[in-house]
Amino acid sequence: ASTENPFVDVKEGDFFYKPVLWALENGITKGVDATHFGPNNACTRAYVVTFLWRAQGRPASSEEVAFTDVVAGMYYAEPVAWALENKITKGVSETLFGTDEICTRAQVVTFLYRTWKNIT
Repeated sequence: ASTENPFVDVKEGDFFYKPVLWALENGITKGVDATHFGPNNACTRAYVVTFLWRAQGRPASSEEVAFTDVVAGMYYAEPVAWALENKITKGVSETLFGTDEICTRAQVVTFLYRTWKNIT
């Protein structure tokens, strides 16, 4: 990656070194602060759909979001709408998206699979 590594918790020998710098360089994610990426932090459902949405070029969505835990104007609101519109995910219930719930590995690979299926 051509981006300089600002993170003290991401070392050149780490398996995620290049992906982290790629994600930073491409505006997919930032660190948890200016000098920490948080590679061992848990990822929420809101973060994961936001990463996918940004990786797809931040496409617009016309989907109405009626989940009580999706707040208009928050960083995840448009990504959640996009994910719903593209059938990448649903909510965890009729009224909740599960914004702050930890995204399981199974959910992540399902989101990736559905995103990939939509673009191929």
